[in-house]
Amino acid sequence: QVQLVESGGGLVQAGGSLRLSCAASGRTFSSYAMGWFRQAPGKEREFVAAIKWSGAMTLYADSVKGRFTISRDTAKNTVYLQMNSLKPEDTAVYYCAVRMGRLSQNEADFGSWGQGTQVTVSS
Repeated sequence: QVQLVESGGGLVQAGGSLRLSCAASGRTFSSYAMGWFRQAPGKEREFVAAIKWSGAMTLYADSVKGRFTISRDTAKNTVYLQMNSLKPEDTAVYYCAVRMGRLSQNEADFGSWGQGTQVTVSS
């Protein structure tokens, strides 16, 4: 059974940076894609970024391109989301998720989810 545990959230001022981590276990992830999603209060969950476990392909939402970077460390079975130039509108609970196969922006394609980590950006 896949387990995903996020960490690294917190409170940061606008313009600051945070790095989120997602530790994955329970499977060999070589054929998988990992994704980050977020959900702000009163809003639907939205796609942020995704990466093939091979690292060869990444995908970003337009709202975070050039500011966020997704990466993975296969030795640690961990996926990261480096978030720079944070804005108040980035405030949300951030979730990591995993799916077998190709990259996707559709949360319905992801079968396993972490519990989420809160990111709050103050203005």
